[in-house]
Amino acid sequence: METSSAAHDSPSGALTPNPMMNPAPVSTTVAQGSTDSDFHFPPHYSFPPFFTLQPNLVTLSRQLSLWNSLIQSYCAHNRIFRISLTQVASTPLFQNATLNRRLDILSVRRVIDYMVTAEGDRRAEWVLAGRKSRDANENKSSAWVYWRRPEEWADAIHAWVEETGQKGSVLTVYELRESDAVQGQAWIGMDEELFRRCLDLLVKRGKAQIFGAGESAGIKFF
Repeated sequence: METSSAAHDSPSGALTPNPMMNPAPVSTTVAQGSTDSDFHFPPHYSFPPFFTLQPNLVTLSRQLSLWNSLIQSYCAHNRIFRISLTQVASTPLFQNATLNRRLDILSVRRVIDYMVTAEGDRRAEWVLAGRKSRDANENKSSAWVYWRRPEEWADAIHAWVEETGQKGSVLTVYELRESDAVQGQAWIGMDEELFRRCLDLLVKRGKAQIFGAGESAGIKFF
C-alpha cells in the first residue's frame, strides 16, 4: 500500500504539515466520469495521500472523519441509501480518475467500520443478510449510509403526512414510497427494507399502525 511522506511524523515526533489536517482553501473539483457531474468534491479529494489510509493515528482519525463527511454528502446528492462495497469501490466516490488514485476495498471497509462507531457519529450500518460467515469481512459487503438517520426519515415521513392533511388516513407502502404524491420527497428511491424500519419507528412512537404485509400493506397515521 502506498504511503506518503506528507502524512508521516518528523524525526522529532512532530506531525509534518498535512492538507488532510487543514485542507487548503482551493476551488473544489468535479469527479471525472460521474453521472452527477454537478457534485463538487472537497479540496482534499485532489490530495493523493487522501486515498491511502495513513499510519499516524492523529492523521488517520482526521482522514476517516473527512471520508465520513464525503460519503454522506455524495450519497445525499445522488440519493444513495445503501452501498455495495464491490460496486462502489470503482465509482468516482472512491476513485479519482484525474489523479489515478483509488481507495482500495479493504480501506473502504475500514472507513465504513469507522462510520458505524460512535466516533463516526453512527452514520452507517452494515447490512447483514442471511447466515453469517466465519470471515467477518464477508459479512461486510454492503452497508446503509445514514446521511439522514432512520429516526430523521421517520420524522420527515410523518411531517409530510401532517402537511398534506392525511393524519387518520390509511396509505400503502407504495403510495408513501414511490407514488406521484411523494415525488420530490428526499426518501424517494429508498430501499423498502430501510423504509419499513422508518415506519416501524413511527409505530413504536404511537404515531402509526401497520395493517398487512408487502407494498400493499396499509399504514394509518395518528
